[in-house]
Amino acid sequence: MTLYIGLISGTSMDGVDAALLDITPDGMQLRTALARDWPPSLQRRLRHAAEHADETGLGELGRLDIEVGAEFALATQDLLRAARVDASAIRAIGSHGQTLLHEPRGSEPFTLQVGDPNIIAERCNIDVVADFRRRDVAAGGEGAPLMPAFHAAAFAAPGEVRAVVNIGGIANVTLLQADGSVLGFDTGPGNCWLDSWSRRHLSQPHDAGGRWAAGGRVHDGLLSRLLQHPYYERRPPKSTGRETFTDALLEEALAADVIAPQDVQATLSELTARTIASGLIAAAAQTPRQVLICGGGAFNTDLMARLERLLPGARLATTASYGIAPEHVEASGFAWLAHRYLSGQAGNLPSVTGASHPVPLGALYRARLA
Repeated sequence: MTLYIGLISGTSMDGVDAALLDITPDGMQLRTALARDWPPSLQRRLRHAAEHADETGLGELGRLDIEVGAEFALATQDLLRAARVDASAIRAIGSHGQTLLHEPRGSEPFTLQVGDPNIIAERCNIDVVADFRRRDVAAGGEGAPLMPAFHAAAFAAPGEVRAVVNIGGIANVTLLQADGSVLGFDTGPGNCWLDSWSRRHLSQPHDAGGRWAAGGRVHDGLLSRLLQHPYYERRPPKSTGRETFTDALLEEALAADVIAPQDVQATLSELTARTIASGLIAAAAQTPRQVLICGGGAFNTDLMARLERLLPGARLATTASYGIAPEHVEASGFAWLAHRYLSGQAGNLPSVTGASHPVPLGALYRARLA
């Protein structure tokens, strides 16, 4: 038995997800997992920094780095208490941090996450592996998505074609081929616009179960304008984030018409479903028979119904059918990536990220002297 902890806050920025993964030579098992909500003021500052990078000074960036690291440490301590496991039993923590800006295709490609791993190592007395994305970018890759490698380890079956769809703030798809090869990329908005519109008009963090969207009507004009974004025409490898699909971009698309808020929500749900389905079908050259759903979008009944309509013949199920609840897949994946790093194995898949070669992902922050 070798225990690893995985930590992440995704593009939805709704809190820290923590997972305790038991990795053995025969496989892996999720032992315990939980979520820790962001303090409201910190959540607002993170969202502002992600959408208004030019307004975020170095002082604020430094403070966010420390405060996010402290929250990640608290999530680790919560997890250890829930699992009744001592820190000394944990081989390492894999901490992704919180992405604030992701620009892997600029003149100086980079990706930026906050959540100081030194704080986590010091306060939890556990070795931390962090900074998972930048080595892939240095090797010419997108630095994202990173989960397809974990999806292959956790959900692939020899001789079978399977797809994994992760619907977080940004959605991404993974195609697990029968021959063991893997494709994957970000498809565009997942929950990010759905959640921000819900916060604005329902004063709720999300549209629970997609019930509000289900009662609205898709506005064809708005949907058409949103689908014109050039990101959808790019060929993989590709990745994106909130710096691209901002609330300001949505407001621009809304300016041409007066649309009932509930119809906007229905249209955003249709946008997410269509871009996922079209991306998946294009990658597979057909509709995959088996589609596993993870991320918060797995609990959106309206969104799942739209995907089922757009993927006829596919059997949709959540990853819970394969041992990991949909809300715990990403955190489990970063526990697995910490294991890969400490085992001296590559963490990226060049077929997914576009990197020139396989590379180790992460850097080690020791909790104590050897």
